[in-house]
Amino acid sequence: MNTTYRRGACPGLSAPMLTGDGLLVRLMPEQPIALDSFVAFCTAARQYGNGTVEITARGSLQVRGLTPRSAPLFSSAVATLDIAAVEGVPVIADPLADAPGTLVDTASLAASVRRAIADARLVLAPKVSVIVDGGGRLHLDALAADVRLRAIGSAQAPHLHVALGGDAGSATPLGSIAPDSAADLVVRLLGVIAAQGREARAVDVLREVGTAAFRPVVEGCIDAAPSLPPRPPAQAIGRHPLRDGSIALGVALAFGHAHADALAQLVRLAAVDGVRSVRPAPGRALLLIGVAETGATALAAAAERLGFVTCTDDPRLRIAACPGKPSCASGLIAARALAAEIARHLPPRRDAVAMHISGCAKGCAHPAPAALTVVGTERGCGIVHHGSAHATPLYHVDPADLVAEVSRIAIETSEAVHG
Repeated sequence: MNTTYRRGACPGLSAPMLTGDGLLVRLMPEQPIALDSFVAFCTAARQYGNGTVEITARGSLQVRGLTPRSAPLFSSAVATLDIAAVEGVPVIADPLADAPGTLVDTASLAASVRRAIADARLVLAPKVSVIVDGGGRLHLDALAADVRLRAIGSAQAPHLHVALGGDAGSATPLGSIAPDSAADLVVRLLGVIAAQGREARAVDVLREVGTAAFRPVVEGCIDAAPSLPPRPPAQAIGRHPLRDGSIALGVALAFGHAHADALAQLVRLAAVDGVRSVRPAPGRALLLIGVAETGATALAAAAERLGFVTCTDDPRLRIAACPGKPSCASGLIAARALAAEIARHLPPRRDAVAMHISGCAKGCAHPAPAALTVVGTERGCGIVHHGSAHATPLYHVDPADLVAEVSRIAIETSEAVHG
């Protein structure tokens, strides 16, 4: 195992990252995970780590609290399980390939793209990624990537819309290609990025050179494509119909984390209801795949009792929070504990993230601005209105007074809106 725990790279099974509560490892499953394998994964997380399992905004699994001695043992335990994980450049496919409306086999397409990238042996920045979006309900528009492929057209004659850098709203479109050309084109596009240096990203190339840098590798192999209208935001929480008549039930981990025992208990209950597999999904969610319609309500209620988020108006969804202190070495406030306390005072509402509580100025949980950002500093909780964790706070409050301060801000905001 690599014993150099370097920040800035992705903390994989063989290269953990040092955090405040020990070593952290991350893996992104390529396919749905069998229930017994997932329970065994949770058991290993408790045995070799501190029991905290996280699902990231991009749908990766993370395990915390490993040690230099236990991390190799955890890696060995996971290697015996039937969990195929993405290696190398992350190629992220939408999590429900069997959902109606999906135009292409995203699992196979993503696999062919991964093989082509691996064979090309490009030297790329650690965060470079590719998205393969089949056009279904749980789309990936909110995720940023260097290369974006989105299925358009019909299932009988699909094409892939190609764009570079950013999320679906900010990426620069190039055109469309046939699916069987995807792997070759992705490698050529990544080759242009790699030629700019080992830290380069697509957005850097576009900012400095524009699409001209990519034109030589796409000429003659890409067609013009219409601009794509925005889609309603994808929401993993809830019921998602599958082609076989069953459903995938999505639940979210509150603030992206849960104890391994709670996850294992949920999966055991799901097995009784006939669930076939589980899959982490973007948005810090877990999909229980193969639920019978008649059992979905009871299973969702059981998940709620275990502390999972099962309703889209849950106040916890309105707050983005990183682990914070003491789990993160950079954390200066207990971000998740503060978020949980504040959520208890918020009314149910179906809003986007309205508040970001960040343990430090890096803003890992929510890089974008929020209506209210609370950032950990040496002076306590820094308050930022309509900005990100990178902004200079207007003032500071003691963590013990944060709930009262947020309530005061909410009242003032409501009075300003309603006169």
